[in-house]
Formats: sequence, C-alpha cells, structure tokens
Amino acid sequence: MLQVRRVGSVQVSPDGRRVAFTVREAVVTGDRSEYVTHIHLTMTDGSPSWQLTQGEKSCDDPRWSPDGQWIAFVSNRAGKKNLWLIQPDGGEAVQVTEVKTDVTSFKWSPDGRALAFTALDSPTAKEEQREREKNDAQVVDENVKLSRLFLVPVTSRPTLQREPRLLTPGKLSAVSDKNRPGRAAFDWSPDSRTIVFAHARTPRPDDWPSEDLSLVEVASGTVRPLVHTAAAESSPLYSPDGQSIAFTASDIPPTWAGTRTVQVVPANGGSPRRLADTQDGFGRYSELVGWSADGGKLYFTEIEGTNLKLLTLPLDGPPVEISRTNGMSQGGVSLNERRTHFGFGWEELARRPEAFVSAVAPFAPAAVSRVHRDLPAPPLGRTEAIRWKSADGLEIEGLLTYPVGFAAGKRYPLLVVIHGGPMGVFTQQFDGNAGTYPIAAFASRGYAVLRANVRGSTGYGKTFRYANYGDWGGGDFRDLMAGVDHVIGQGIADPDRLGVMGWSYGGFMTSWTITQTKRFRAASVGAGVTNLMSFTGTADIPSFLPDYFSSEFWDKLDAYRVHSPIFHVKGVTTPTLIQHGERDERVPLSQGQELYNALKRQGCTTQMIVYPRTPHGIEEPRLLLDCMNRNLEWFDRYVGGSPQ
Repeated sequence: MLQVRRVGSVQVSPDGRRVAFTVREAVVTGDRSEYVTHIHLTMTDGSPSWQLTQGEKSCDDPRWSPDGQWIAFVSNRAGKKNLWLIQPDGGEAVQVTEVKTDVTSFKWSPDGRALAFTALDSPTAKEEQREREKNDAQVVDENVKLSRLFLVPVTSRPTLQREPRLLTPGKLSAVSDKNRPGRAAFDWSPDSRTIVFAHARTPRPDDWPSEDLSLVEVASGTVRPLVHTAAAESSPLYSPDGQSIAFTASDIPPTWAGTRTVQVVPANGGSPRRLADTQDGFGRYSELVGWSADGGKLYFTEIEGTNLKLLTLPLDGPPVEISRTNGMSQGGVSLNERRTHFGFGWEELARRPEAFVSAVAPFAPAAVSRVHRDLPAPPLGRTEAIRWKSADGLEIEGLLTYPVGFAAGKRYPLLVVIHGGPMGVFTQQFDGNAGTYPIAAFASRGYAVLRANVRGSTGYGKTFRYANYGDWGGGDFRDLMAGVDHVIGQGIADPDRLGVMGWSYGGFMTSWTITQTKRFRAASVGAGVTNLMSFTGTADIPSFLPDYFSSEFWDKLDAYRVHSPIFHVKGVTTPTLIQHGERDERVPLSQGQELYNALKRQGCTTQMIVYPRTPHGIEEPRLLLDCMNRNLEWFDRYVGGSPQ
C-alpha cells in the first residue's frame, strides 16, 4: 500500500496538446523517511509520459505559462518552498524567488509577464538575532505574521528576484484555498491590471469567518474593498471578459459545517447576485473550477453520496451534471488557460490513481499516465455502497468491503472505520491507498470493513450535514450501530467479533463508542477528541465546538460534559489502542493522554503511541507504516481475522 503513488495537479497546456502532472511517492531508505513529489509530462494523445524534474527535493504544483513556453512550480530545493521555472522541453530549472517563509500559492498573469504569489511575513533582522540569542519569548496573539500577496516579473530569460514587490501591505492577510492547499484564493483580471484576492484578519485557522474580497491595482498598489459582508467570501474568479467576478460566500453567521453559495459581483463593485443553489448547498468540499469560455456558466465539483460530480452552473438556471466519477479526484479538477480541457486525477475502488484529461465538450475522460503499470496487484476485497435505516428512520449510506476470498454463508469479523470532520465523507477512492486504517490490508486478513457516512457527513444535503449539531454521540452513534446490525443481519458479520476505529472526529466517535457499549472486542482511537471542554481550550480552532453546540462551554456546561467521552469512561473494558501526533495543534496530544490515563488507571487494556514531529495527520511514510501495522496487529490480537 505504501508503494501506491499519489497523482495530482493535472494541468493541460494552453494549446490542449500536453499535460503536466505530479507523482508523489514514499522514500524510505536508510535515514530518509519522506514523500517526494516530481513533475511529469505527457501528451493528450496517450503517448508515454516522462519525468521532467529530478532530485531528492520535491517539485510540486506545476502551472503552464499562458504561452505554454514555461512551467512554474514550487520546490524546496534551496531550503524553503520557492518559485521555479522550467521549460517543458527540459533543461535546468531557474529559481525566481527567495522568500524565507514558503510560497503558499501562486498564479501567472494572463499576459505571462509576472507571477503573483502568497507567503507569510519573513522574520525581521531583530527577530532573527533574538532567536539566535535565545531571547525570543513570544506574547500570544501579538506580532502575528500575516500572509502577503507579492509579485515578481518574468522575462524571456528569467532570473532570481531577491526582493519581490509587495502588493498588500497593511493589516490584510491574503489566504489560500483552505480545501486545496497550494491553490490560490486570488485571480488576475484578463488585462493583467488588477488582482482580486480573499483575505482574513490573520492566517490562523480560526479566523476564516473574517474572509472578505478586495481588489489591488497592480501598477499603483492601491487596494480597495470589493465584497465585505457578515459572510466569509473566498475563491474569487474573473469572468473571461473581465466584467464579473464569481466567488463563494458562507452562510451568515459562518458555520463550520460549511454551507456556501455561489455569487457573482460586477468587477468594478456593486451588489452580488446569488446563483441557483446546488444539491449540497455548495458543501464544504465543493469547489469552483472556472468559467466557461463564453462566460455563460461556471464549472464546479461537488460530492454526492460516495461520488464526486462535475457540473455546470449557468448564470441563470439550475446546475447541470456533466459527469459523476466513481472516485475522488486527487488534487481536484483544473481547467486550462483557454478553457478547452479539464485535467484531474481519477481512481476507483479497485483502480489505482492515474492522470486523466477530457475536452470540455464532449466530456470524455481518457487516461494519460501509466504510473502504476509495474506495481504488483494483490487481490482486493470487493467494495460496494450499501444503505440502511437508522433508529429514527433516516437513511444512511456507507461502503462495505468484503474480505478477500469471501464466501456467502460464512460470517466474518467486522471492522468499523469512522471518518473525521465530522463533515468528512467516505468516497469511492482506491482501497489500496495507504492510510492510518489500511482497508485493503484488513480485507486481505479476512475482515469485512464498514465505512459509514453517518449524519453530519458531506454529500447528503445541508439538513443531513447539520443533523449532528448539538448532538455529538447521539444520532451519529445510532447511525453507526444500525449499520453494524444491518451487516450482521445480512449474514456477513460475526456479532461476536467486532472492532471500531477512527481519526479526529472519528477518534471522538470511537472513544464515545467504547463508553456506550461493550459489543466491540477492540478499538483504535486516532487523534481523538475525548474532552470537549479541554479541547476547546487548547485546540487551534477554539470556535469550532461553540459553533456545533451553539454556546461556549461555560454557558452550557452540561452539554459539553454529557457529550464528552472522558466523563463516561468509568467501567470501560474494551482493549483500546491510542495513536496521536506529538505536534498536533488541531486535536492536542493531551486529548489522547486524558483517555489513556483514564483507561490505564482502571486496569483497561490500553496502549498509547505518540508519533514524533507529527501534526494532525501523519506526514512521514515510515511513521505511517508503523501506524498501519500497529492497527493490523491490534485487531488481529483482540478481534482475530483469518489471513488469506
């Protein structure tokens, strides 16, 4: 599973003839344990691809120049992530920026003469000196580094620009698209004279509700507001004629479950106009892709159930579905400069990810890469979407993976996996992808695996997505148990051999489950929220649970206590593995420690693994391998599969 590569950033050249895409692979050799990404090129006619960038350092996020003569990308070859240029026919790459804090997103100007990019403020000379002297005490919430919008010129012979031009001084923090790291939350006007950008008070994750839109005139640097409301506005895109700007706006007040609408505003200012609503209320994982060439509609993606859809949204009228893919696109869908071709990663439950392209019309996806042609293909368990009714009659959907070698009439141990969010969703991605809970490996060991999209998940409409507000561990828990009973009722699952696991909110649900029932033989809690009160006081998103519970914990103490697993932990006997990142700011390490100590002091079988250097998700392949193997071993020990 660790050998399966990630294919993303699929970008079709302006003339529609060539394709740049990235391949990320795990490097685990000697003292190296890291993911390395490189840029590959191919032709849209299906010719063999070749690797454009080389070396031990990653080269990522390729973007074609408007004339197709250059590819810009980010790389940490010289330390921090900076902008580089390379010609598609090969040759040496040229570094064009030298920032000290990483380039976070960038875009070519339509005339090809400049690159705009975002990066955090660099430390001052005095700050660097204080750090060297170990005299660098920091006052919380003071001197916060903001994200800025910069510009560097690009000539026919690009050179390093040591001092990029600052476009956004002052107190505005330019943002990147939070759903797609590396994607710019700004756009150039077609005449290259103006940039529309989204900005917030600070780059801190809890400040996203303050996002607004402004314009900056490139020549003068003059900044003026465009859309400033009580909603959070982002993802701005200029229309082809430069007369309008499309963007997404949150509900008022903004909520974490992520309801948005698509709106259009005159480029010179005015009142925005809301377009027709989408099926999911433009959910948290919906994305604007771009305008059509004639400016009459927008392209966007949206999750529906376990699938990803590509749709058009006319300026007047309801959305129209173009395609419903069977797998989540890695890195999203892109539209080339002339708006003639889409590029995207495509995978299915039993199909490994590859780069695909399609003409805008007719939409006919074709594979243009063969990244996995030489990778061995062990047998996979069959996966299908299933549905069942919860205790209150609400229909729930999930993915059921059968064990390899499944025989009808025989019962198998069942492992239940719970996603994060809680507004996450299980989609029909390749089962062999590496992850904290290795689905394909579980199936090869003789387990059936159930992944349930319980209430609160994206992809089933706004009402469903908000159905767990104020009720974590209530209806969502009943959804889960109804799914377990459904698989048992089908004659597939052995009711006496059940396991449960999940990461983040899935970790909350797992820790909640072991306090509510003894039906599971084993559990694995990954980066789980276990104490709603202490989580709110230590996480980097202190507004998150007050949104879900409509109050601060000091005003609604009973609600936070009643829904916290840690306050129901007495008497838990389920053997529980706890895995947590040492540097997790989203769900701090202390959340796992609280559960571990409570279980240990009661004599419950438990083990806690702390992953060094690790934030909310495991970023090093060797540590991920450790995580996967420990989960396999834990459930083999206490639930017991039958290895094929």
